[in-house]
Amino acid sequence: MVVAQRYGKGQRILVTGGAGFMPSHLVDALLARGCAVVAIDNFVTGSKNNVAHLAENPLFTLVEADVSDGLPVHHPAVAERFDAIMHMASPASPKDFATLPIEILRVGSLATIHLLERAVTDGARFIMASTSEAYGDPLVHPQPESYWGNVNPVGIRSVYDEAKRFAEATTMAYHRYRGADVGIVRIFNTYGPRMRPDDGRAIPTFITQALRGEPITVHGTGTQTRSICYVDDLVKGILLLLDSSETGPVNCGTEHEVTMRDLAELIVSLTGSTSTVTYLTRTADDPEMRRPDLTLARERLGYTPSVPPEDGLRRTIAHFSAHLN
Repeated sequence: MVVAQRYGKGQRILVTGGAGFMPSHLVDALLARGCAVVAIDNFVTGSKNNVAHLAENPLFTLVEADVSDGLPVHHPAVAERFDAIMHMASPASPKDFATLPIEILRVGSLATIHLLERAVTDGARFIMASTSEAYGDPLVHPQPESYWGNVNPVGIRSVYDEAKRFAEATTMAYHRYRGADVGIVRIFNTYGPRMRPDDGRAIPTFITQALRGEPITVHGTGTQTRSICYVDDLVKGILLLLDSSETGPVNCGTEHEVTMRDLAELIVSLTGSTSTVTYLTRTADDPEMRRPDLTLARERLGYTPSVPPEDGLRRTIAHFSAHLN
């Protein structure tokens, strides 16, 4: 399967959460194609530093606003028609689930509706960033898109799980009943430069601790697994979905599955740290295993992740080494 590029020079694309970790890399890739990109961010978790290198790029516009309150149509860059709308905004780390629960619910619900309304008005393709959290603590492994999940609807993680599941349902409703051209991507664990060092996810936490010579804190026994995907591979998959006519949901990530204990030890080795691994109480509803079934992505999009974990981790460690205080 080969997906031809549909979006490039002369087309306007809106990226919500565009100053966040992954979306800022997506913005870079769209600009490299020659697209004009408008990034909207309220900087709750995003950072202007992530897009500072684009300040002089005439194709890039950064707008500070909260899309949960609706699009700031008074801004001339937002008032003009978009060819595609990519809804990437949402706090996404376990730490955020406890500190920004209302913001997560609002951006998954209200913002999704506002953006879908605009997509219908503009005739724009709408890409919605969903998550592997939609599967909860899965009873099926690896997880295909046909699996409905095992989610605690009132647990500590539910604000994120259910916000994304609601956003998926809303996206499909607009597709079925309003004719919206949509694509849903379910993103699995992704890492890379521009992650927040203190965001609570395993890789930035382990790298930060290793570089500082602190104990590496692994929750539980460390036998729980995740499949880790370097951000460049994720962006590649999202762009394939954008260019395609696929509705999804489509899993995007990598099948390289690793235990948290082995991941911690690998990061200690790659950083040359003297840190030792210590174990903390396991957090509530922490999934036992996560690995995407990528059959659909391969067959429908021609998607194949290509960055080996050690290469991606070295690049990420180099970024953290250069920016860590």
